[in-house]
Amino acid sequence: MLLSRRSLVAAGLAAPALIGLRGQARAATTLKLSHQFPGGTIDEGDFRDRMCRKFALAVKERSKGALEVQVYPGSSLMKTNAQFSAMRKGALDMSLYPLPYAGGEVPETNIGLMPALVTSYQQAMAWKTAPVGRKLTEILQAKGIVLVSWVWQAGGVASRERPLLRPEDARGLKVRGGSREMDLMMKAAGAATLSLPSNESYAAMQTGACDAVITSSTSLISFRLEELAKSLTSGRGRSYWFMLEPIMMSKSIFDGLPKDQQDLVMAVGAELEGFGQEGARADDERVEQVFTRAGAKVETLDEATLGKWRDIARDSAWKDYAAKSASCAEMLKLAEAVA
Repeated sequence: MLLSRRSLVAAGLAAPALIGLRGQARAATTLKLSHQFPGGTIDEGDFRDRMCRKFALAVKERSKGALEVQVYPGSSLMKTNAQFSAMRKGALDMSLYPLPYAGGEVPETNIGLMPALVTSYQQAMAWKTAPVGRKLTEILQAKGIVLVSWVWQAGGVASRERPLLRPEDARGLKVRGGSREMDLMMKAAGAATLSLPSNESYAAMQTGACDAVITSSTSLISFRLEELAKSLTSGRGRSYWFMLEPIMMSKSIFDGLPKDQQDLVMAVGAELEGFGQEGARADDERVEQVFTRAGAKVETLDEATLGKWRDIARDSAWKDYAAKSASCAEMLKLAEAVA
């Protein structure tokens, strides 16, 4: 049904003319992949946009044109916060989407940015095949979402004035954390918080609505926050901010594809995970160079400071999340078991 409808649009044919032309119908199938990050090319720019473009190219080539993907960067297709709900309804095909942005609809997804729970890429990537990853995949599928490609990113803090390094530094600051749970930890440390997608961070810092933005290294670069910041707490080496930003797909759209195309989508998604992690790690290094050149002071977390943040997170964000439901409590327990 999905393929016939899209074939009508793409080919401009009346339904009766498609009878018996199954091959042509499949050739016209086009998926739309939306994300909030700046657009570039397949070789230059934000690695998340590049990853989406590489995904599109590989799908087209390996399907021999039977399946194509159009990439819409910069929330040009639809607003950032609308993308998850649109995928659930089948109104959007795909998105590279920060998972905890979906926490208002599916509370379990806030596990994708639980402060100080994941502290290394090795730990993060182990989730996919661990019980916590299988549980998360099942929950999302039940809500109409297919996880296609796992992407984790470490994050840091860009501050307009004084550094935000230790918990005591948070007192009195207006902080963008990136998830409800991150905000709970920051509030427990004495900060005020505001909720907004990372692509709105520059304007918030520019107007003074926000003193410090916590986001991925890549977003710190792509959204040019070095232009406004005097201090950077880098996520290189260790961080209490690790976010799951996967490529996801509407399950209703996925289910409407023939089996060979479903297999192709999942295979390409898995193959690109290495590219995603290399891009994230490279930006953890590059963000320090970018902010240093702009004149910002750069600092990194030591293990003792990370431990202080973890203690605060455990008593605030972790506790709140586990109390939401038995499902959330199980998710947290499974996540803690991944060393």
